[in-house]
Order: sequence, then structure tokens, then C-alpha cells
Amino acid sequence: MADQNWKPSHSPWLIAIAVMLATFMEVIDTSIASVAVPYIAGSVSSTNNQAEWVLTVYLIANAVFLPSSNWFSEKFGRKRFLMASIVVFTTASFACGIAHSLAFILIARAVQGAGGGALQPISQAILIESFPPEKRGQALGLFALGVVVAPVVGPTLGGWLTDAASWRWAFYINIPIGLLALLLQSRFLEDPPYIKNAKPSRLDGVGLGFLALWSSCLQFVCDKGQEDDWFGSTKIRWAFAIFVITFLLFIARELLHDKPLVDIRALCNRNLALGSLLIFVLGAGIYGITTVLPLFFQTLLGYDATHAGLSVAPRGLGSIVAAFTVGLILSKVDARKIVFLGFSLLAAASLWTANVTLDIAPYSLIWPIVISGAAMSLTFVPLSNVALGTLPPAQIGNASGIFNLLRNIGGSIGISAANTIAQRHQQSHRNEIVHSLSNANPILHRVLLNATQMMSLHAGPEKAMLRAYALTNTALNKQAQLWAYVDDFRYLALLLAICAPLAFVLKKSAGLKASAA
Repeated sequence: MADQNWKPSHSPWLIAIAVMLATFMEVIDTSIASVAVPYIAGSVSSTNNQAEWVLTVYLIANAVFLPSSNWFSEKFGRKRFLMASIVVFTTASFACGIAHSLAFILIARAVQGAGGGALQPISQAILIESFPPEKRGQALGLFALGVVVAPVVGPTLGGWLTDAASWRWAFYINIPIGLLALLLQSRFLEDPPYIKNAKPSRLDGVGLGFLALWSSCLQFVCDKGQEDDWFGSTKIRWAFAIFVITFLLFIARELLHDKPLVDIRALCNRNLALGSLLIFVLGAGIYGITTVLPLFFQTLLGYDATHAGLSVAPRGLGSIVAAFTVGLILSKVDARKIVFLGFSLLAAASLWTANVTLDIAPYSLIWPIVISGAAMSLTFVPLSNVALGTLPPAQIGNASGIFNLLRNIGGSIGISAANTIAQRHQQSHRNEIVHSLSNANPILHRVLLNATQMMSLHAGPEKAMLRAYALTNTALNKQAQLWAYVDDFRYLALLLAICAPLAFVLKKSAGLKASAA
């Protein structure tokens, strides 16, 4: 009972600042380097495809330590392990910045991902247990600033740093933040009694090995599937087979082991199980939207990285305002209704965004972008509260690891699905457009005639005609790509709309009111 009533010695708001600095730093690093990939490739003399492993190895190492962080916290102490993780992450960030070869930066990114894997679940667990039940909504609102706003800010900040200084500053920026986080954590953090008195068993090395294998293979399939033609590639088939086998072995191992590395039996809790499913979809939605829209601005409208980032930056404003607002009202409103509203607004914003054309002005999408950002926080904060709110404090660390892992996996699959649809549907839409064109089509004749007359000012009749055909082909490809992006937004809207009513399957008693009762 004493463990249940434990309270930290310092103000929970000071604790929140200490842990959220680290969380924001880690989450933003999952996306900040994405816009710098071409520059990294040039600096280390590699292709863009090779340089993309800078993103992949980070996510693989991160995924391994996300769900296993609870065991390490109990083994070494939560405060000590959190601070050690920040030291590893910050040191590896410096190594990434000074890297002059692809092999060196890949090793540094893997170490950085391993150091960052524990930051999200530990920070979430610390916030939940540091605030009294009636204020946990505010705590999760702060956490949302890290896990929801950071992926939005990441590409914008990364693009600006890359254009204004160098891609290396996308990593150097972590150093002062990491040092400040260490200073604050050493001053304000302390381990609760159930962490101090925990007696973890020996490390489940077999379970950790299975976890590393299936998460690595899944990430590889997601990242390289479209590039290698999915199951047309032998590598992808082998990776998927290893993923399925090791995932099933991991589940069996964790269910049968007395002291598992990841206690997946916690998913017997209905709110955690359904909440994990919904956060998986939300992760796909967040990363899908934040990936596709900047690509639309860059590939079809010709924006550079900085301006593409600035065009979607209002989403961060919506997320920040909504995160603080929902944190204040969560103790007074049924969390399920807010989750339903969040999914519904996100679906509506995605459907609104599907109205894009090639003639839109830079800020024509500002309202759906702002609404989508607000919807992300409106969904994440109450969903986290409902999913984790019915668990005893000693189980929150383990549950938070599972919850955040599924959000990250959802993000990886969402990005992969969005990119696959964008590329595959471009081909199908192009074929549809071509089939609708014929020599008897008056519109096609008029377009070609106008283009030929325009080109004849700068070339002879034959070259003018060839250039007219080239211009028409470019316009055709752009229109096909536009329709493929529209498909992305429509499919995402449908998926989110289907998930919205599932909020009411969650137990009404979960969350703050239950905790306070």
C-alpha cells in the first residue's frame, strides 16, 4: 500500500521538464535526419539508398530497447539507467556528427538508437507516477509534446539546420539538450519503492535475441520492401519469414517464461490491449501524414526541404495547443469521447487534405494541417491515459514499453504503406490516364498544338513537337502522382474513421477518474 501512495520529493513539474527534454530529443531524432539523407550520402561518398540505412539502423536498435527497458530499469535502477541511456545517446550523437564514412555513422546511429530506446517508456512511466491522479492528464499532455510534436518539428528543424549550416548539426544539437537533461535528472529524479525493491531475474537472453531478430527483420521489410519489389525479392521473402518465425517464438518464450523480458501477459488487460491497437493505428496515421505531405510539396510543387517543412509547421502549433487543452479537461470529460473526437478529426483532416491540386497556394492547406495536429494530441493524451490508467504502478513501466513499441511499429508500417501506395498507384493512375487518351481526343490535340507552338519559338518543327510530347508526359506523370497521394490520404481517412468508434469499447472506468476513486 505504501508503494501505491508513494510521492516524489520534488515538484512533478520539475520532474516533467527533466524527463521531457530527453524524450523530445530522442523522438525528434527519428525524423530530423530524414531530410538530410542526400547530404549525408554526398559527405560519406555513398548512394541515397545506402545512406537511408542511417534511418533504418536507428529504428532497429531503438525498437529492441523500447519494450525491454523495464527489465533494465529494475536491474540497474530507473534513474541510473535513464541517465546512462542519455549519456550513450548524446555521445553517439557527437559521433554521428563527426562521421566521415558510412560504416562509422551507421555504427554510431545504432548505438544512438540503443541509447534512445529507453527514453520514451521510462519518461512516460515517471510522468504517470509523479503526478497525482487528477493531474495525470496534464502529465500526458506534456508527454504528447514529445511524441506527437517532435515528429512534426523534426523535418522542419532538420531541413533548416541542413540548409543553414550542415547536416552534422542535426546531431550536434542533441549535445546541449542531453547535458541539460542530465543535470536536471541528477537533481530531481528518484526511484519509487517498487523499483528500489525490485528483484529482477537473470536477463532473458533468448527472449532479447528473438526480440532483436523479429524487430530488425520487420524494420528491414518496411524500409526496403518497396525499393526491392516486396516479395519479388529473395531478401524480402527471407526477412519476412525470419520475422514471422522469431516473432512467434518470442511470443511463446515470453508467455512460458516465469520472469520474461517483456511481460506480454499485461495485454490481458482490455484497455491496454485495445489501447495498443489504437496507438498502432495512430502511429501509422501520424507518420503517414507527416511523410506524405512534405513529399507532395517537394516532388510536385518544387519546394526545398526548408519550405516544405515550413508549409507543414502549423501542425505543430495545433498539437501544442491541443496537448495543453486536453490535459486540463481530461479529468472532467469521459476520455473515450475525446479519443473518438481525436480519431474523427484526424480522419476529417486527412479527407480534407485529399482535395489537393497542383495549383494550390503554399498555405491553402493550413486549416487541415492545424486540425490534424490538434487531433493527434487529442487522441494520444486520453488514449495513453485510458490504456495505462487501470494498471498498478509496478506494471506501468512494462506496459509503457509495449505501448510505445506498437506506436513506433505502426509508424514504420504507416510510412512504408504510404510510400508503396504513392509509387504503385502512380503507375496504375498513369495507365488509366493514357488509356483515356487517343488520337481522336480533341483535348489532347489542343494541348499538343499549344505546346508545339510555344516550343517552336525556340526550336525547329521536329524538336518543337518532341518537346511538346515531353512536356505533356511530364504533366501526365505529375497528375498520376497527385492522384496517388490523394489515395494515400483517402485510405488513411477511412482507416481512422473505422477506429474512432472503437474508443467506446474501452472501459469507461479507466483513466483519471478510476485512479482517483
